[in-house]
Amino acid sequence: MSENTYTTSTPESECTHDCSTCSANCSSRSAKNESFLAAANKNSRVKKVIGVVSGKGGVGKSFVTVNLAVALQNKGYQCAILDADITGPSIPKSLGVKGPARGNDDGIWPIESAKGIRVMSINLLLDEEESPVIWRGPVIAGTVKQFWTDVCWGDVDYMFVDMPPGTGDVPLTVFQSLPVDGIVIVTSPQDLVSMVVAKAVNMAKMMNVPILGIVENYSYFTCPDCGRQHAVFGESKIEEVAAHHVLPVLAKLPIDPDSAKVVDMGLAEQLTVRELDGAVERIEAALPVAK
Repeated sequence: MSENTYTTSTPESECTHDCSTCSANCSSRSAKNESFLAAANKNSRVKKVIGVVSGKGGVGKSFVTVNLAVALQNKGYQCAILDADITGPSIPKSLGVKGPARGNDDGIWPIESAKGIRVMSINLLLDEEESPVIWRGPVIAGTVKQFWTDVCWGDVDYMFVDMPPGTGDVPLTVFQSLPVDGIVIVTSPQDLVSMVVAKAVNMAKMMNVPILGIVENYSYFTCPDCGRQHAVFGESKIEEVAAHHVLPVLAKLPIDPDSAKVVDMGLAEQLTVRELDGAVERIEAALPVAK
């Protein structure tokens, strides 16, 4: 079995029965993981769930989430984004999606973007999108879980879950409550990248969630005058970090002010981020679905 699925076996005589400190894929772990899974809404038929995570904030995780969904939607798949970043939601604005989301006795209906990507975010439920969400962790985690159980997603090929940075309540809730088929780790080329990636990898390992690979954002800037590439945040170390964890580098994204402007205008669906082609191919190969 591939190393990056992080499945091992442990002799029963050595088992401590504390799954939080063990990455073994034993029967006890499988049963425990199954017991935490929440049932999707009766009007939801989601084939694959992909988490987009980062060990720290400010690395462009939401940008990657949106553009992966756009790329796969353009290829004929039905995509959805569950915005699990409750205190810092940015998905609706990136896609030009506005609420309020409506509901009935069956549940809440997601809002669709211009190209049909289905979105649910706390900003689609607030009276004012600039209103702060000042909630404690358990309430935030419960809201994310409700986005899975109470939202009528319909038929979805790929659902992307845009998670808040770090390894706190929300990522734990997503990993335990949703049938996550794989995650994409997003990072940037800074000195602490090794530690940041390791935290995300180790959490996925402990939760027995497969890692599809790593995307490095802000990797370089191409000078519009001379065409040379400049490593604004320092030389990339992502190849050696990925090799250490036996993971593929799915993409190295440039700093692109024009793309940032398009996203800020709510027109992310107009972008074609070719650097993500390898990530899209990896998702299709590792998590195939029939269109």
